[in-house]
Amino acid sequence: MAPLPPFDTTGVEYYTVPLFKFTSGQTLDIRVAYRCFNPSAERTVCIPTCYGGRINTTLSFTGMDRALQAFRVVIVAMLGNGESTSPSNEPNFPKRLDYRDCVNSQYELLTKHLGIKELEAVVGFSMGGQQAYYWACMYPAFVKSVIPICSSAKTSLHNYAFLEGPKAALINSIDYEDGAYRTKGVKPVRGLRAFGRTYCAWALSAPWFRKREFQKIGFIDVEHYISKTWEDSFETWDPEDLLALARMWQAGDIGKTRDHGDYLKALESIESKVLVMPSRTDTYFP
Repeated sequence: MAPLPPFDTTGVEYYTVPLFKFTSGQTLDIRVAYRCFNPSAERTVCIPTCYGGRINTTLSFTGMDRALQAFRVVIVAMLGNGESTSPSNEPNFPKRLDYRDCVNSQYELLTKHLGIKELEAVVGFSMGGQQAYYWACMYPAFVKSVIPICSSAKTSLHNYAFLEGPKAALINSIDYEDGAYRTKGVKPVRGLRAFGRTYCAWALSAPWFRKREFQKIGFIDVEHYISKTWEDSFETWDPEDLLALARMWQAGDIGKTRDHGDYLKALESIESKVLVMPSRTDTYFP
């Protein structure tokens, strides 16, 4: 019997895109994971997953009195997250993943498989928000509006540097063994937990920790919070998936969707309506 996946597969469906061409030039049959909510609704909203997010941990906003209760919502797992085609389930996965690959794969799913003619909106948090910006640049006639939540059109140098910390904690861990762990059939648990511990302080603001908000959600102290949320959570992930997504995040820049490569000009060219929802205490995308 095959081992159970380390994530909830409730309602998740898959669509295969044959001979999908990545921006690297490599072609590969890929599988795109998704879940539909309110499938009979006339207007459609797409929500791509974020870093560390799975389909069933992503808010659909479709419950009673929620913002998208009247819409058909399609949550799509971005390539590399372990649900869609990723290093963990495809040995020939490209060495470099690009946001354009994720958006192109989602477009294939929505148009060729689900028969969707236009999107009312693309809504995304963090890396999902970056995908929303890419959607607006790549398919302007298809997307009426985009809503990036705590995100950016180009990854800042500060954000780039933050991601180097957890990446280094994983790559330099004793059980990662410079990638040799794969040939031994073991999981670098120490490296994954170090990744989570290094990541955790960036996810929430200094005031959040200062006010001990973790105690309000059931944790005894900060150590209990770090161990049972961040370390336990990232231990369930595949190391190469985490690294592939982190590298894509670091390279995020909608200027790449234009020949001139200028992300400011790319922003100016967006035709879709854009509702930017930042956070005053965001340490990723200030």
